[in-house]
Amino acid sequence: MTDDNKFTNQKFKLVGKRVMRPDGVDKVTGRARYGADTFAPGQLVGAILRSPHAHARILGIDTRRAEKFKGVKAIITSADLPDLTDGDGDLYDILENCMARGKALYDGHAVAAVAANDAEAARKALQLIKVDYEILPHVTDVDEAMEPGAPIVQPRVQTKDKSDKPSNVAGVTTYGHGDVDAGFENADVIIEKSYKTEQVHQGYIEPHACLASVGPDGHGELWVTTQGQFAYRNTCAALLGMDISQLKVTSSEIGGGFGGKTHVWMEPVALALSRKANRPVKLVMSREDVFRASGPASSTSIDVKLGATRDGRIVAADASLRYDGGAFPGPWGEIGAMAAWACYDIENVRSVGYEVMVNRPKVAAYRAPSAPMAAFAIESTLTLMADDLGIDPVEFRLKNAAREGTRASYGPTYGPIGIVPTLEAVKDHPHMRARLGKNQGRGVACGFWFNFGGQTCADLAIGVDGTVGLSIGTVDVGGARASMSLIAAEELGIPYEQVRCNIADTASLGHNDMTDGSRGTFSSGMATIFAARDAIEQMRKRAAKTWGIAVKNVSWKDGKAIAKGKRKSLTLKELAEASPNTGGPISGHSQTVADGAGVSFASHICDVEVDPETGAAKVIRYTVVQDAGKAVHPDYVEGQFQGGAAQGIGWALNEEYVYGEDGRLQNPGFLDYRIPVCSDLPFIDTKILEIPNPNHPYGIRGVGETSIVPPLAAIANAVSDAAGVRMTHVPMSPPRILAAIKSASHEQAPKN
Repeated sequence: MTDDNKFTNQKFKLVGKRVMRPDGVDKVTGRARYGADTFAPGQLVGAILRSPHAHARILGIDTRRAEKFKGVKAIITSADLPDLTDGDGDLYDILENCMARGKALYDGHAVAAVAANDAEAARKALQLIKVDYEILPHVTDVDEAMEPGAPIVQPRVQTKDKSDKPSNVAGVTTYGHGDVDAGFENADVIIEKSYKTEQVHQGYIEPHACLASVGPDGHGELWVTTQGQFAYRNTCAALLGMDISQLKVTSSEIGGGFGGKTHVWMEPVALALSRKANRPVKLVMSREDVFRASGPASSTSIDVKLGATRDGRIVAADASLRYDGGAFPGPWGEIGAMAAWACYDIENVRSVGYEVMVNRPKVAAYRAPSAPMAAFAIESTLTLMADDLGIDPVEFRLKNAAREGTRASYGPTYGPIGIVPTLEAVKDHPHMRARLGKNQGRGVACGFWFNFGGQTCADLAIGVDGTVGLSIGTVDVGGARASMSLIAAEELGIPYEQVRCNIADTASLGHNDMTDGSRGTFSSGMATIFAARDAIEQMRKRAAKTWGIAVKNVSWKDGKAIAKGKRKSLTLKELAEASPNTGGPISGHSQTVADGAGVSFASHICDVEVDPETGAAKVIRYTVVQDAGKAVHPDYVEGQFQGGAAQGIGWALNEEYVYGEDGRLQNPGFLDYRIPVCSDLPFIDTKILEIPNPNHPYGIRGVGETSIVPPLAAIANAVSDAAGVRMTHVPMSPPRILAAIKSASHEQAPKN
């Protein structure tokens, strides 16, 4: 069958090779076109006026002076984006986030927008717009937002299924099984600990940018930096009252996304400006706008309780996880609760996730969203327990690790999984035997991500010269074009160089879900295989017709149709050349809902050195071990492993949003928000394990998310080992580490 997704353990000729990436030359020569590189004749420049207050009622907006300013062609407020959501709460949240409706809910919330002939005119026009604010009490801390009497961020929001009164807690979700209370009664040792993580940015290099054009006929086009052109089309069309077919969305090259470009931010504003001005409008966020008004990852506050017997068996585990969603409800606490204990086989386990609203920007996904914070708390506590029991931390994890047949803490039963192999590889790795110096420490941690597939579509067209054009709908954020070309070439039996993969716009291909959740290679790979097999079936029929034999007597191998027993063959190129006379163009197509993505696990080792005088911590060695299912393009897989670790290092040691008492962001830029640079990082060693996913023809699993999950905990365990004090607050900046060292020293000092 052309659409059989069962793993066959085939030997590959191309998949697994380190081939040249097809987009490499364009990107190093500057030919690649990113979001801000798109231009249209007669385009205007858009700019957005943003609230300077964390929480304020908008009493009035006066645009009269701005409208008269030379060069201004259109000004919009929320009145130009009427509510067409028809009771869809999620869609309404996007609408309200794009343009404030009655209240500004965070510092940076859009309140009006201008389109003008040039950037200078747009900026000056913004200064002429007068907004009358009534400043309201605000709350920016996740724990404070849950306190009685805290300012209510969204009066229309209630705790789902729990209360009919306005609340900053939008939802509470519980996962687990067994009898947790009874489990703790059987524990010899119980450890309880609380943890906190701060809000962080994804750190993508390219700011959000788009070019919108809506004509007088109501049809529109949007060129945008995005991880999902189809989702953007559907959302923007709904908000603008357009039919889906009226809006064509084309994704540009993407200068990083990591989940931050899976959400619609300003694109409906650009479309509304274009519609009003009847001209194309280009809108590019400044770096400050990106920080103040697009989605960071959640800040969290997490309580963990862990019980174990003296022989090292976990008998009970409980976690309470509070995640901020910014000024809007989100799924972040629920995802954190699902991921919290997923690495382990625990009879009595519970996790409760809280969705908490604060006066901050709407939270977005960040590479395995919510899982790193949960892992930080869980894996830190596991190391504390191992230390208390006098058991090696790797052995302790191995003793309690999930295996095939384990019922996961969030519900399903695992198939073949890689947590034990990754831990065994860590145990045997030379890194674990390397000697540590003075003020140095070592930490290990495990991580998990769900992975998923979703709606996917692919077209494969064979040219008369034998070259192959492959069209996919998943944006290339981590090597999709190279990986899909390898897969298509493998399936067809032709050289890699003979395939060119393109990212289709929304008018050229059926719907594809977002490139997120590590679904790209898994789902588009499956669709590519099925599309190639569809084309092969057509070529077998063409060959059978040419030879005058039954199709069943024609096989396909090494890029050739072969006649059974007759020593005849026709190459793909020969069949393509003859196609005008044998039935016309040859193409393959596949549409599928790619199920069975297969979960992913990783185990990391980290060595750090802590300066006891300054509290500065530096990572001196780092190793990533992760299950890739099948590494289609090992260079890209290793890059994903290393990239996740690098982002985790920044998150663990330096990165955080800093809000003042006025609720305003204090560090909206890379000068004050410190991401890691080369000098901050060691070479990040990688080890790829391949435990095939039985639900994919090539055994593929997603790899992009999991690598960012263990670092926070691995680094925290290493810093705690080096400093001699348990760190519970991320980032572990020099002031926090120094304060913890001094506090521990004070507590240990003999009393007179």
